[in-house]
Amino acid sequence: MKNYLKIMTGSSNPVLAQEICDYLDCSLGRLSIQRSANDNLKVRVDENVREDDVFVIQTSCSPVNDHFIELLLIIDALKYASARRITAVLPYYPYVRSDKKDEPRISISARLVADLLETAGAHRILTMTLHSPQIAAFSRIPVDQLWATNLICNHLRTTKDLNRATVVAPDVGSATEAGYYARRLELPLVIMDKRRHADDEKAEITNVIGDIEDRDALLFDDEVLTGSSMMEAVRMLKERGAKRIMAGCTHGVFSGDAIERIDASSVETFVRTNTIPLPEGQDSTKFETISVARLFGDAIKAIHHGESVSRLLD
Repeated sequence: MKNYLKIMTGSSNPVLAQEICDYLDCSLGRLSIQRSANDNLKVRVDENVREDDVFVIQTSCSPVNDHFIELLLIIDALKYASARRITAVLPYYPYVRSDKKDEPRISISARLVADLLETAGAHRILTMTLHSPQIAAFSRIPVDQLWATNLICNHLRTTKDLNRATVVAPDVGSATEAGYYARRLELPLVIMDKRRHADDEKAEITNVIGDIEDRDALLFDDEVLTGSSMMEAVRMLKERGAKRIMAGCTHGVFSGDAIERIDASSVETFVRTNTIPLPEGQDSTKFETISVARLFGDAIKAIHHGESVSRLLD
């Protein structure tokens, strides 16, 4: 039976898609995306994919809704082109923060995203560092979740002096992931008490649990939107006597003036991955970027050959 591996991409992060193809030593699949005069999108697959194993790479970034609809149309086109299996590769999952009913009469958008992907024709999902674990359970099709923590730890270990470093969890909810950093790097852990109202981007930090005085702080979160709460954490760490502060995240959304906030802060370096491309024309001399292309490439190979994905996280 024909079982060719093919990689397709939408318009959200073509650079990452090409990096993955370069690592896998394959060509990026051909498809056309056109926008008509009435603002509708049309997707056409420009090569034979019948009975192929197709992976569609599309991250969530601005404009989020356009990119998500584009993804659904690509999956739909592949389904009707008789692809054998379609995997939606979502480096950053759409609507990842809308994962619970914490107000009356609101949508749970992350669950709806999972339903729409299945309805469009996706057979499985490959993603990275979900904001909360229940999101994977929303899906009725298999979900493989990758983590960037090993990549970030290896980068820190080989490029930074960590002799007087302490890992800082920016809130109680992130203590589990921060604990992994601490164990992997063999460093102590400090937890900040952050209170957020609903899914508002503004948060208040009320306390620091643990000793950070005269230590170098490693402050990491799964994602950074406006950067306001992380920079508030940086300010409080400095007040508590932290020396150097190194920060970072897996998913750098960097909306609004987030990059300006980072540049103006006392953060020495900011480690990010390329799950989301930087906003056009924006960058920072503090950024150190880690590519997730090899990790996604290895996961794609594992799925294609029916092998374990979890072994990649050891």
